[in-house]
Amino acid sequence: MAIRLLGLLLFVFSSMTMAAAKIDSWQTPQGSRVYYVRTEGLPMVDIQVSFDAGAARDGQQFGVAALTAALLDTGAGQWNADAIAQRFESVGALFDASASTDMATLSLRTLTDKALFDKSLDTMQTILTKPSFKEADFKREKNRTLAGLKQQEESPAALGSIAFSKALYNTHPYGHQTAGNLKTIAALKAADLQTFYKTYYVAANAIVVIVGDVSKEQAEQTALLLVKDLPTGKKPEALSDVVIPTTASQQHIEFPSTQTHVAVGLPVTYRKDPDYYNLYIGNHILGGSGLVSKLFDEVREQRGLAYSASSSMTPLLKSGPFTAGLQTRNDQTKQAVEVLNNTLSDFVTQGPTEAELTAAKKNIIGGFPMRFDTNKKLANYVGMIGFYEMPLDYLDTFQQKIEATTIATITDAFKRRVNLNALQTVTVGKTEVAVDVKSAK
Repeated sequence: MAIRLLGLLLFVFSSMTMAAAKIDSWQTPQGSRVYYVRTEGLPMVDIQVSFDAGAARDGQQFGVAALTAALLDTGAGQWNADAIAQRFESVGALFDASASTDMATLSLRTLTDKALFDKSLDTMQTILTKPSFKEADFKREKNRTLAGLKQQEESPAALGSIAFSKALYNTHPYGHQTAGNLKTIAALKAADLQTFYKTYYVAANAIVVIVGDVSKEQAEQTALLLVKDLPTGKKPEALSDVVIPTTASQQHIEFPSTQTHVAVGLPVTYRKDPDYYNLYIGNHILGGSGLVSKLFDEVREQRGLAYSASSSMTPLLKSGPFTAGLQTRNDQTKQAVEVLNNTLSDFVTQGPTEAELTAAKKNIIGGFPMRFDTNKKLANYVGMIGFYEMPLDYLDTFQQKIEATTIATITDAFKRRVNLNALQTVTVGKTEVAVDVKSAK
């Protein structure tokens, strides 16, 4: 019954549009930061606990953060994975634990009926504070990870992503894949995960997000309960700054495929970047808006060189990647890369047109409320705001920050931040010669 009710509530809630909500924030006695939003009307709450414990904290044990997060709900306290799953299922709750580049996050969605809420919260708290990291569970997850990494060797997209990250970041903690590699995963032991957990899963390094139909008093009690059995610990040292490449590079990986995967870019923007809004809306026009972007038009519509072409800006704690990419027929690779680089060069030097900027602003501002129109989406945004210590009025001021951008400010930001003479290019496909990345008009 609980599961059916939660599903019905999620369907109803997903059709509702939420205004930007007020975010309350405080700190627990152990130093955990808490972010709370009250959303009334549906008896449901989304809870997240995040740590600065993503892949950037792997050290030389690439993949240890991801594997640690994956093992959390395979056994905790007196329960094994089946018992944990049954406890959540019996109250219609949904739980997940994962690691990304910057953070590790445990997420819970549950109904607020006291009996259902208490059981799901107790289960989450046990997973958070008493994971068992049993050898059998560790071996199973390790073997699963190794199998996935072996499959990547057969994927040109995966090989390209690995090489591209290395080209952009070299030895920086952002330079390896979240899942690690075959060598580092094979060398890991269960004790390594326990050490990682004890180092980073501590109260002073925790951020608790609570979004839903619970009072502030309930939110305060919930946050205290979740972290009370964690050692206080301390925050990790700040990550080193990214060294931005100053010279161009190109790398081709031979692969027996009919399509060549192309990635071109640089580390560019971070979460608290003063240029962020100009870079964000500029990228939207360049390649982030799908079928109406400049890259899509130049590469596919005008020349038919690829099914699609796009670009992305990924802000992180430190400078995240700007990536322009496409897939093209092997014999068209050189031309496709030239068109991609020419389009990028034209945009960096000339900026968008007034019509492009007006259309982009309408699209971004009009669609923005839909990005947090459910509890879960809003919790994700609040989690981002908390983890990266963004202003609490981020959601309220987003529209005015987008509206304030101009052709001049966007062009200035791209000229300063996207060095056309330092682009890193990686291609993966069946070609005989390296791609010439110099654009000749």
